[in-house]
This record gives sequence, C-alpha cells and structure tokens, in this order.
Amino acid sequence: MSGKIQREGRFWVYIVRCKNDTYYTGYTSDIEQRIALHNSGHGAKYLRGRGPVTLVFSKEYHYCKNALDAERKIKKYTRFQKEELIAVYERNNNKS
Repeated sequence: MSGKIQREGRFWVYIVRCKNDTYYTGYTSDIEQRIALHNSGHGAKYLRGRGPVTLVFSKEYHYCKNALDAERKIKKYTRFQKEELIAVYERNNNKS
C-alpha cells in the first residue's frame, strides 16, 4: 500500500532558529531533508521569509506518536523554556 503511514522507524523533533531570532518546532522522519526544505523556502508557512534556519535542537524517537507528542509539548514552551532545552542539548552534544 502506497498510502500507508509509517508509525515505527526514526523520527525527530527539532527546533530551528530563524534569521529573525525566532524559533520554530517541528517533527520529521528525515531531519536533513526537512532542514534543506525549510532553507529552500518551502515547507512550513511560518518559515517563509524567515530563512535561512539553523538547527539548534533535535531528539530522535522510534515511534511517530512519541515524536508528535513531544512536538506538541515543546510548542507550548515559553521562549525561555525553549532556550533552556537548547542549552542542555548544546552542552550534551559538545562533550569531547
């Protein structure tokens, strides 16, 4: 079936920083392709005219539902909460 929804695999929740210093949160099954799509001016309407974007946070999930739930939760965060999440992510990913 070509219309079957993928429920298991690799999914990411991500936050990008826009050139106007705002944040956008989304989820995807192909993070590299999604960032390229955003930077090409396609994808989310919110990001049109706000690119290029920079990936500042990502977290991998193995189930689509978990990634969607995390995206909804992060979208409700305040800017300060998102910046705290990004800071922890950067600290954890810059370890030698």
